[in-house]
Amino acid sequence: MDLARFPRRRYTQGFTPIEPLPRLSKALGGADIWIKRDDLLGLAGGGNKTRKLEFLVAAALAEGADTLITVGAPQSNHCRLTLAAAAREGLKCRLIIEERVPGSYSPEAVGNNFLFQLMGAESLRVVPLGTDLAAEMSTEAAAVRAAGGVPHSIPGGGSNPLGALGYAACAAEVVAQSFEMGMSFDRFVVASGSAGTHAGILAGLTALNSRLPVHGVSVRRDRTTQEGNVHTLAVATAALLGTPAPDAEAVQVDDAQVGPGYSLPTDAMIEAVQLLARCEGVLLDAVYSGKAMAGLIAAVRDGRIDRKERVLFLHTGGAPSLPAFAEILRH
Repeated sequence: MDLARFPRRRYTQGFTPIEPLPRLSKALGGADIWIKRDDLLGLAGGGNKTRKLEFLVAAALAEGADTLITVGAPQSNHCRLTLAAAAREGLKCRLIIEERVPGSYSPEAVGNNFLFQLMGAESLRVVPLGTDLAAEMSTEAAAVRAAGGVPHSIPGGGSNPLGALGYAACAAEVVAQSFEMGMSFDRFVVASGSAGTHAGILAGLTALNSRLPVHGVSVRRDRTTQEGNVHTLAVATAALLGTPAPDAEAVQVDDAQVGPGYSLPTDAMIEAVQLLARCEGVLLDAVYSGKAMAGLIAAVRDGRIDRKERVLFLHTGGAPSLPAFAEILRH
């Protein structure tokens, strides 16, 4: 797998740590749980979108872009990190916020919404669920060109084949770290949303001939739809890499943690966020990593993850959004 042929900006020095979670493992009464700390990636507040942006922003710079345009939900980690990358590179940034839950966006909100203002988004527009986001980005791009600028649009979550290369690189990182640590994992648990992280890991592991199963926990869509999205993007990412495509059977998605919908709280997510904070001092977020950890906890408790397994959990970040969910998580 030759990633060196793709232009890349480096926003993180070295590998993110893999750490044991012994107190969580003990609290669950089995399964040896470890965590890959992608919440410690570079840019403002860290998180998985940083890996994708290393490739996406490099492509924008190669085109001579002076303005990044992207989309996300209220409290979007992707929008926060795209804006941070723009600031790092001296670029402008325009955000389109899709209000997936009616009434969920407030310009006075804390968390990531406050950071959109602090880091100086050039513009921020709110659109309702169901809006054609590609068309909205095209409208923004036309406005930038009309003003003499050079726009570059980045899809939601950075989830296209180029962005997914960031998690093919992460797969190589995990394989290398496992070798250096002299240990192997029986399962890799990841949040599955816009699909770029999940698909990139699958494409990378397949390219490396790794047999590490990837257990995706959906945060938005039903299992059948999400498995199709992940497989389609994993195949396209493998084609970009020039490596074998993952089989459809390799795509595993658990949709039991979606609850009432994207970003909407569940009791299991609240328990997971509180448990990690109190057992290990690790901060999960309420939208992605909290629901993914809830999926891991449920799978250990009901026996889908054997208590003898060594499990690696991908921490995708998101802690900067926690203040917006304080009332939900307080008790």
